[in-house]
Amino acid sequence: MKKKDLRLISLTIACCGLLFIGSGVAMNMHDTTVIETTYSLGVYQNKVSESKTNEIILNDMTIEVNNPISVDVRDYLKDVQNIDSNVLNSLKLDTSYVNINEAGTYTYTISYKKKKYNGTFIVTEKELPKVTLTLRNLTLKKDSPLETTLSTYIVEELTDEIKNNIVLDLSNVKTNIEGTYQYSVTYNNKIYLANIEIYTPQAPTIITPNSTEQIKDTTNTDTNTSTEVDNQTTTDNTTSIENDTTEEK
Repeated sequence: MKKKDLRLISLTIACCGLLFIGSGVAMNMHDTTVIETTYSLGVYQNKVSESKTNEIILNDMTIEVNNPISVDVRDYLKDVQNIDSNVLNSLKLDTSYVNINEAGTYTYTISYKKKKYNGTFIVTEKELPKVTLTLRNLTLKKDSPLETTLSTYIVEELTDEIKNNIVLDLSNVKTNIEGTYQYSVTYNNKIYLANIEIYTPQAPTIITPNSTEQIKDTTNTDTNTSTEVDNQTTTDNTTSIENDTTEEK
């Protein structure tokens, strides 16, 4: 064979070899294994404790007279759940200005560090029995002493609790001057009024023996029917109490 032919055959074989090599490389590229990686994203929520405001706001306190007073500072605070326990333990309560034995409005204080908080403390009157009083209109001899017994002025029979809460006012009555004076009785925020008449007894009228008239005792000049009690004539303004008139011959 000629050299020219041998070269042609060699060139052809070389081209075929290159073709096969290229095809193998291409196939290897397509057969490459692809590894997929899956990533899971986890979200974690951290629990955050609620923050406390520690804001000190006081309650308005109310109790009935003669009742015990609370010494627990928590009873005096609004929204006590929003105050940290360490703060609560540091609070100082002062109720020394509150008089539980007398109705009225008082001030209490709570101190925290260098701050003072003032609150209102109301002591109310005890609820009293409900009763309507009836007063007597009285007549009294001039210069006679005034009675202080409630039954002299009030018709109804009273319990000790009611008596202890009644105020009798006789300050306007002048027993040394003739006239009609007003007195008052106060009970359960109600005022009752009645009158006391101060009079001067008239001297007996002496009749001559020839006269058929009798000697009359005009000591009691009250025109109303009445009952005499210790020189004091009491007249019920609603019910009259009759007595027989005694004449001295």
